[in-house]
Amino acid sequence: MPPLRLEVFTAEKTQDGATFVTDLNALEEARLASYEQGYTAGWEDAVAAQNAEKSQMAAHLAHNLQSLSFTYHEARVHILRALEPLLTEMIAQVLPEIAKGALTVTIQDALMPLAETAADSPIKILFNPAARSSIEPLIEQANGPPLELVEEVTLGEGQVFLQLGDVETRVDLDGAIFEIKAALEDFLTLTTKDPLHG
Repeated sequence: MPPLRLEVFTAEKTQDGATFVTDLNALEEARLASYEQGYTAGWEDAVAAQNAEKSQMAAHLAHNLQSLSFTYHEARVHILRALEPLLTEMIAQVLPEIAKGALTVTIQDALMPLAETAADSPIKILFNPAARSSIEPLIEQANGPPLELVEEVTLGEGQVFLQLGDVETRVDLDGAIFEIKAALEDFLTLTTKDPLHG
């Protein structure tokens, strides 16, 4: 077993002749101050590292959200551009057929208010010659008001004018189809526009 060494608390002399005093209380205070200084520096470093990590996470999150938003917009534009020919063709082909089928019903709905005031005066129906097959069944109705069919080549196939004296009612399915087509084109133009380049 090594010999026991005891601490000596006497003043020591340094090489230049100055006296070096070791005071346990001063040494303990210095050690505590050093510990406190190190603890504070460590705490400040930890807070700075946490703030830097939070800033980096926020920047990553913002970047990911921006990428996700751009990806969503790109997908939406792609889908709408893929649907555009279908929607345009539906408006060009299907709506006119639907309008032809609805022309008779629409004219009947427009005739009812005129028929109530018509008495024995005939109601003139001005129409495009191509729509005759849709309009002739109106005359064949036995209990309907007196009607006079007048072909007018300047009207579209979906346009009809009903005249009773000075009163005129217009049925314009061609105009409705045109408005639907224009609305679809405006919608597709606005929604497929690149947000970064307008």
